[in-house]
Amino acid sequence: MRTETTVPAEDVVGTSPDDPATSVTVRHCLASVGCMTNTQTAEDLARSLLEAPLPRRWSHVQGVARTARTLTPVLADDTDLLTAAALLHDIGYAPSMNDSGFHPLDGARYLRDTEHADPMLCRLVAHHSCAVIEAEEYGLATQLAHEFKPAPRPLADVLIYCDMTTGPDGQHMTIDQRLADIRERYGPSHPVTRALARAEPHLKAAVARVARKLAASNAPARPVRLVPAVTF
Repeated sequence: MRTETTVPAEDVVGTSPDDPATSVTVRHCLASVGCMTNTQTAEDLARSLLEAPLPRRWSHVQGVARTARTLTPVLADDTDLLTAAALLHDIGYAPSMNDSGFHPLDGARYLRDTEHADPMLCRLVAHHSCAVIEAEEYGLATQLAHEFKPAPRPLADVLIYCDMTTGPDGQHMTIDQRLADIRERYGPSHPVTRALARAEPHLKAAVARVARKLAASNAPARPVRLVPAVTF
């Protein structure tokens, strides 16, 4: 049950403190370990946290990163940043960093406090795939929004696109296949499934926006064909 009575999470999803933004090309650097937007550094960190304890999660983030690497026509100089975010977005699942129990918040806190990561990278991890809506299910939405601002929508959209078109084993899925898979794995009463019902319009809209940008750039896009909904 949701316990927070502050600004609805959907309103946080729909806003970005950096909008309006037509170009989101920025330079991001880490203080302690060089540049975390160096994708090799990000990959090494993600591997060290996920590969042994959570091999399926490791496969997923590698698939998400593979998609990010294909989006240079949309991302330009931000390709490395989004690839790093793709590799790191699920590190909060690592058993070694269970703090709040909510993986977007725990992962972002680890990057901020332990790796001294660039704030934009932390923001992308903290809010990936409309995380604030799920945070509300656990009474953590206010805390998440207070600690980390949402990333600019063009960047957030791309991470959603990569995550929502990649299955749990790193395989390609349409967004409807991905959403159905999540519902099946978690079951109808789980907070993840409840949050997904509220996040779905935002997730689909983000995927559609990125697909349109890819089409305009003449780059191949992953299909966003809708498939029949799965009933549980």
